[in-house]
Amino acid sequence: MIDAAQIDHLAQLARLHLTAEERAAMQADLTRVLGYFEQLSEVDTDGVQEMQRPVTLVNVLRDDVAGDVFPVATVTALAPESMPDGHIRVPRTVETD
Repeated sequence: MIDAAQIDHLAQLARLHLTAEERAAMQADLTRVLGYFEQLSEVDTDGVQEMQRPVTLVNVLRDDVAGDVFPVATVTALAPESMPDGHIRVPRTVETD
């Protein structure tokens, strides 16, 4: 069973601010999910060959070929904030504690 300290730790890692009701629901849900894994560990898999994927995957991507490049003036005009030296300033996406 998942305890409250583990829920708090997971919420902190995921940067979630959970209410007491949400913590209780999350604890119940995760405990139920782990119960499913316990059921799977009881299944007899002797003689069953390991399978990486259920289907064979084929790379259907195009070749990576260099093409036309946008002019710097076009790119900087579309940017939220451009610098005089041609660099582009974008909003911060990663927060640090």
